[in-house]
Order: sequence, then structure tokens, then C-alpha cells
Amino acid sequence: MLAALLAPPRSAAARTAYWTRLLPLLAALACVTRAPSFARPLWSPDEGYLAVQARILAGGGRLYETVVDRKPPIVPWLYEGAFAVFGSDSLTPLRVLAVLAHLLTAALLAGVARRRWGDTSGRTAGVLYLLISVGLNPEDAQAATFEVFILPGTAAALWCADRRRWGAAGVAVACAFLAKQTGGAVLVPVLWLLHRGGAPRLAGLRLCAGVAVPVLCAALVTDPAGFVFWTVTGSGTYATFSGSELHSLVRGLTNAAILSVACAGLIPPLVRAPRAARAGVADLWLWLASSVVAVLLGFHFFGHYFLQLTPAVALLATAALRGAPRERRTAAVLTSACCCALFLTWGLLAPRPELTHAQRLAAAVAHRTSSADRVLVWGIHPETYWLAARTPASRYLTAGLLTNYSGGRDGPQVGEKYAVRGAWPVFRAEMAAHAPALVIDDSRGKPYAPTRLPTLRRLLAERYEAVGEVDGAVLYARVGAERGGGTAGGPVSRAPSAAR
Repeated sequence: MLAALLAPPRSAAARTAYWTRLLPLLAALACVTRAPSFARPLWSPDEGYLAVQARILAGGGRLYETVVDRKPPIVPWLYEGAFAVFGSDSLTPLRVLAVLAHLLTAALLAGVARRRWGDTSGRTAGVLYLLISVGLNPEDAQAATFEVFILPGTAAALWCADRRRWGAAGVAVACAFLAKQTGGAVLVPVLWLLHRGGAPRLAGLRLCAGVAVPVLCAALVTDPAGFVFWTVTGSGTYATFSGSELHSLVRGLTNAAILSVACAGLIPPLVRAPRAARAGVADLWLWLASSVVAVLLGFHFFGHYFLQLTPAVALLATAALRGAPRERRTAAVLTSACCCALFLTWGLLAPRPELTHAQRLAAAVAHRTSSADRVLVWGIHPETYWLAARTPASRYLTAGLLTNYSGGRDGPQVGEKYAVRGAWPVFRAEMAAHAPALVIDDSRGKPYAPTRLPTLRRLLAERYEAVGEVDGAVLYARVGAERGGGTAGGPVSRAPSAAR
């Protein structure tokens, strides 16, 4: 009798048993699908950018002041925190956090699907999401970058809105936005659920407060003016289609095709879903549509942008499959598993020539400078700073911020006049205040080469001389400086030298 009184209610016990069985399965699948991410020290320039940012912040730097980026602060802070606990020599802790982010996203999607359509649908949604989340070029799917950390916030926002927890839904939207601006797209389905539920005005106020308070706090903790400029108003030349139309269009179609291969098992059920299966999922279609707009925003169409589509696709496919025969559901999952295995093999075996180049270049930089020296890597691979363990001479970690090359533009709108507003005066002041001991021209024939930029061309001609070359990247040391490691200060000889 006493045991019966102390036992939890049947519904609570059933919930516990369900999640006790499902979470280990999802955790194991998350680990398997992210296994390639641990196979390489670094996957993409975005990881390199974040790693360099985190080291600067740990050394007393301030976001949007001594180091800048067009992104909100959550992911740089996450990197900084991981480096503070585990050291800054490896990205393995961040890869573990990425696994946890995917696991949390899968669990939240499973919770949404289970609440709406039952236990089987919950399991299906969680598994399908993890299987298709690797369906991109490995450097997009396996890197621990902004889009990965958007996903838990977006899934949590829908989970909370589905349960009418409007304040928490607002906080989740804010977290997604603070991971990357496009994460705020999930506000569209959340507002739809608020409207459809006929929630009172107080619910809307709670939602607005939940969104606004974390964003305002992030702005105040950093630099309010810098936060607004770098995350909202300062990217006009970046977010434009002109200058790289064909290049961007081909990239977008290619990445869409790659993701379609990963979703090959889900597209047929979505297309032939019965009318009953389409009912009650307007919010999910709005989520997918708003995520598509987020992918298109800025007209760059990088592969990692497409990760934002995968949670909505997984839930819509689950809705389409819930009334299908068992063999059709099994076929969808098995097809997705086979496609997942294909992408995992790609991730484990594909060569990464740019990583090899960055490692060779970093070794040369480390050899020619001391740990106290500042260096300038003129290129789009900021990971060189991190691999060489050297401090950047400028707050602008890539040439893209100073030339608008970001996004792979092929020339027409690349140059000093297309830079982020006010960047070149700041850059010139940085070069005067602490001239780099070594400048690395890693343009390798790209449109942002120093020969096309008067300020940088003049700096190299007046102060530097070529001292070496690594895979087409040219190394310049200050004229008169000792080879093998000088200091960033001291007088600078004005002897002219030709700049490539």
C-alpha cells in the first residue's frame, strides 16, 4: 500500500520511461553523426575566426571594439568560456558542445512531435533530424559554428510556444538571434501560434519582454553602439546580390541540391502526404518558409546557412509520415540513414587542402616571429593566427571586412571603397600604433590583393620587404628588423621596397 502511495502518477512514470529509452538513442546517434567533426583540428574559417576572437577576449579585449565581427556575441562568448576551462589549443570542447546542441535540438523536436502526434512520432522526429543534419559539405555540417548554436534556440522557441509558455519562448527566440541574427526567423511561427491560440494581451507582452530583455542586456554588456552597428546597420555592402550574382546563385543551387540528397527519404512523403496529415502544421510551414528567407538573406547561400532548414523539415516529414503505413515510415528512415552514412564517409575521407595550407603558413609565421609579436594575415583564413598562436595586428581578422570580398565576390564590388564604413581610418591608425612584425599576403591572386588596395600597397612598399613564400602566400618583414623574430615596436626604416 505504501509503495502504491509513493509511486509517481502513471502519466509521469510513462513520460520518464519514454525519455529514458529515447534520450540514450538520440545521444548515441548524435555522437555517431558528429564523429567526423573530431577528425580534424579545424573545419572552416568561421571556426578559426571564433577561436581568434576568443583568445583576444580572454586577453582583455572587448567585442565590437578591439575585435569585431558581423555576428552577435553568444558564440564568441561560448568559445571564450570553453577556452577558459579547457585551454585554447584545441577545438575539441567546442565539438562536444556542438554534439550537445544537436542532441538538445533533437530532443526538443521529439517533444513537439510527441505532444502533437504521439510517442512514435516523437521518436521519428528526433531521429530524422539527426540523420539529415549532416547532409551538407562536411566543412558546413561538422564545424562548431554559428548555425549549429542557432538550432537549440529555434527548437526551444517552438517547444515553448506550443505549450503557451510565451515568456520562455521569447527568451529562446532571443538566444537564437544572439547566436546569429537569422535565428530570429523563428519568431514568425511563434507569433502565429500566439495569434492562433487567442492569447491575451499579457501573453504578447511576456513574449516581447522575453525577446527584448536578453538582447538589450547583450548590447549593454558589450558596446551598445558597436552592437547595433556590427549586428544590424553596418552590413549594407555585404548583404547585397550585386557583384557576385552567378557565383552566389551556383553556390546556392549546389548547396540546396546537396541537402536534397540528404532529405531523399523525406521528400516523397512530404509530396504525397494526405490532406489529413497536412492539417494543423501551418506553423511548421511558416517556420520552414521563414528559415528559407533567412538562408536567402544577404544573398550568399553558404552551405552552413542551410542547417537552419533541417528542424522544420524533420517535423514536417514526421507529420507527413504519421498516417503512412509502417513500411513507408521504415523506408523513409532507412533511406535517410543510408544518405547519412554517405555524408559521414565524405566527412571522414575528404581532403582539406586549405587546412593544410593554413598549417604550413602558420608554421612559417611561428618560425619568423616571437610570441610577443603582432602579425597581419591579409586573407580570408583567420585560423592562421590561431594555429600560429600569434596576436593579430588589427581588429579586422579578415580582408573581407576591409574590401567586401566576404561571400566570395569575384571582383566588381571588392576594394577599399566597399569596406565596412569607417574601417580604413581605424586600420591605418592600428598600423601606425603597433606595426606588425610580419605581414602575410595570402591573397594568392584574389581580387583583394594588395596591388589593388592603395593603402596596403603603400604600407608594404614603404615599410616592408618580401622575405619568403609559402604555397603562393608572400611573407613581408619590416625593413631593418631582425630575421627570426623581432618586436612589434621600435623605429621603422622608410627604405622603399617593391610590394607584390
